[in-house]
Amino acid sequence: MDDENTVFIGSKETMNYVMATMEQFNRGSDEIVIKARGRAISKAVDVAEITKNRFLETAEIIDIITDTEELEDEGGGTTNVSSIEITMENKK
Repeated sequence: MDDENTVFIGSKETMNYVMATMEQFNRGSDEIVIKARGRAISKAVDVAEITKNRFLETAEIIDIITDTEELEDEGGGTTNVSSIEITMENKK
């Protein structure tokens, strides 16, 4: 899956990411991956659920992958951060 079909969740409002997801589906993508780390994980779940339940009822969550990523912190050490990838498919 390339980054073109990926929505990276950050600090913007939830609806911005819902609209980005809808835009990807409207451009003809059959599969979208929603990715988030740390505190943004709950927002990624919200984006997937709002997209599926309110905007595109033919969309379905087909895969969820959770992981732990090691990131370098400012002190030169490492910190573990949880991540999630939610794959959605439009079953037109």
